[in-house]
Amino acid sequence: MPLPPADPAKPDVLRGIVERVTFHNEESGYCILKVTPDKKRDVVTVIGKAPRVVAGERVQATGRWEQDAVHGKQFRTEALQLSPPDSAEGMERYLGSGLIEGIGPAYAKRLIEKFGPKVIDVIENESARLETVEGIGKKRRTEIRESWMKQKTVHAIMLYLHQHGIGTARALRIYKTYGEDALEILRANPYRLAADIRGIGFRTADDIALKMGIAADAPERVQAGLMHSLEESAGVGHCCLPRNSLIEHAAKLLNTNAERVVAELDVLISREAEASEESEARLVQHADFIYLPWLRSAELSIARSIKSLTITPPNYPDIDPAKAIPWAEQQTGKTLAESQRRCVEAALKNRVLIITGGPGVGKTTILNTLLTIVKAKEVRISLAAPTGRAAKRMTESTGLTAMTLHRLLEYQGEGQWGRHRGKPLVGDLFVIDECSMIDAPLMAQFLAALPQGAHLLLVGDADQLPSVGPGMVLGDLIASGAVPCVRLTEIFRQAADSRIILSAHDINAGRIPDLKPHRDSDFFFLEHPEPEAIAHTIVELVRTRLPAKYPFNAMADIQVLTPMNRNSLGTHALNHALQSALNPPNETKLELDRFGITFRVGDKVIQTANNYDKEVFNGDIGFISTIDPDPLKVRVRFDANRVVEYEPGELDELQLAYALTIHKSQGSEFPCVIIPVSTQHFVLLERSLIYTAVTRARKLVILVGDPKALAIAVRKQETRKRHTGLREALGGG
Repeated sequence: MPLPPADPAKPDVLRGIVERVTFHNEESGYCILKVTPDKKRDVVTVIGKAPRVVAGERVQATGRWEQDAVHGKQFRTEALQLSPPDSAEGMERYLGSGLIEGIGPAYAKRLIEKFGPKVIDVIENESARLETVEGIGKKRRTEIRESWMKQKTVHAIMLYLHQHGIGTARALRIYKTYGEDALEILRANPYRLAADIRGIGFRTADDIALKMGIAADAPERVQAGLMHSLEESAGVGHCCLPRNSLIEHAAKLLNTNAERVVAELDVLISREAEASEESEARLVQHADFIYLPWLRSAELSIARSIKSLTITPPNYPDIDPAKAIPWAEQQTGKTLAESQRRCVEAALKNRVLIITGGPGVGKTTILNTLLTIVKAKEVRISLAAPTGRAAKRMTESTGLTAMTLHRLLEYQGEGQWGRHRGKPLVGDLFVIDECSMIDAPLMAQFLAALPQGAHLLLVGDADQLPSVGPGMVLGDLIASGAVPCVRLTEIFRQAADSRIILSAHDINAGRIPDLKPHRDSDFFFLEHPEPEAIAHTIVELVRTRLPAKYPFNAMADIQVLTPMNRNSLGTHALNHALQSALNPPNETKLELDRFGITFRVGDKVIQTANNYDKEVFNGDIGFISTIDPDPLKVRVRFDANRVVEYEPGELDELQLAYALTIHKSQGSEFPCVIIPVSTQHFVLLERSLIYTAVTRARKLVILVGDPKALAIAVRKQETRKRHTGLREALGGG
């Protein structure tokens, strides 16, 4: 069939009904549609961009006809407008597409037979009439209306974002955050997106704001830039920034002069808190440092709580350590060394104590001895850790139930806690493990919820990476000298047989570990200077070499840990390579693309944010069990009894987990760990990073890479360089 004649100066216009959506990318909007043009019966292919497309919608497309060598005649659009269908046939297809929960093809047919094309008006404004349709009761009627109103708002958000050149895959999360007020909020202050919506940064919000006509030096833009600069610094661990550093950073971010930044900084510092939103936006200056108020408040709260604990003597039942410790040794079957004995005694004579030390120094033996003693005296014990995996390990090592700090504190989402100063926890002794991972806000919340008369034991390895969140609480508590602390250094005989432990202590001391191969060793270094060879070796180790020699499951037991996300040895590239090797695509395996990641049934994934509604937490690792295509749902099995369901817009909470950053691995242990070591990671190479990675392994560690890169890492120690105020607030130097 010949193409219609075209006027080069005037684009063609095509109007019709969407019969089928062949392809649609929610992030870019790119779509391939099958459309029946008005007054014609032949279906044509239309290519364009739209935030969302549903079969049955009316389409008006402006563009050009073209002849594709493979696909034949098709209409390539310059502009694509979609609207709800205006015919009964189109409306039936529209409603039956799965767009609205509670309506499938059968109910769509019944609704059209009853109400005709006015069915949407009935759903929105007279939904009670839906109950006159066979099979629709009050519950389904309510579900249908709520689903339609949600879809209508989400579609409007998608259209708004699409018009500003922003991908629309996060529209559902925006709707969940703001509800039906979403568009009004976005138009009033697009900078709220950066603060409120996961995955949308300041630059995206700023781009929208500038397109809306907000001036480059507008007060709200400069203030948003200052807030973003501090929030960004909190994201890499700082609780505050030197004033001059903040000004310099914000001026560069905003591409404006420092004087303009100083003026708005002073406004934020001096602004009176007349309303709750303004109160949240104010900044605090202490000495020459600028804080976000909630971080300054957190550090001061920690300092007050710790000072109160340190000046209060213990009130355990009468315990004679000279008799209690030998008795506990008989009960546990573990004989304590002198250093361990002194540690138990210190725990019994102090209201608060820190126990710190690396692997193999006997922290678990000390803890079990202490718990055996106090449990016999009917002391109420509460055990917790920052992550679910760390809490599970604590339960396994003590035989007592441990939980995450968030669960202990009854976190209810949106900054609300069930346990706080007004409704404290219940217990006599609180033991918190993996304390190096606890950031300042979480520690402040926990300490505020401690009951009057409670004892506290903080256990952790101060030489590991500090918390992902702001602060370096454990390090500051120890460095202040204000808290009783026992630092364990003696490696015990059984642990001394492990080259993992010996190598970890060498690294922590700034020494290159023994890299020569040893028979039946649990620590190996495979030398490959080039990144391509490193990546290839890692894939081969995981896919074939290790499972052939050891009783390891390639997916469940072997974990690749790398310093960063980007570059050829970052998580993105390694996850892609490992996914292709371990879980390749095939015709029977469902998959989908979201947020730049291809997810397949069987994939190993990690939860990247705490989600209290789903009861799944940052760092939880699971496997995709099913992907349902209509309506689209992804189910992840995190353990034998826990399957979590995700909607498409929630998948930014998941990442592939064949390779993880070392930071993400904190609090976890794996049977086998593989670590790429390359000068490609030069910026991040440092001692705590490698030390933390090595200590994540229980049975086997393999470093793959360049000995020069390992030497750089062992010599450099920089993760302690964080701007915090806790040490000073505790009276430390």
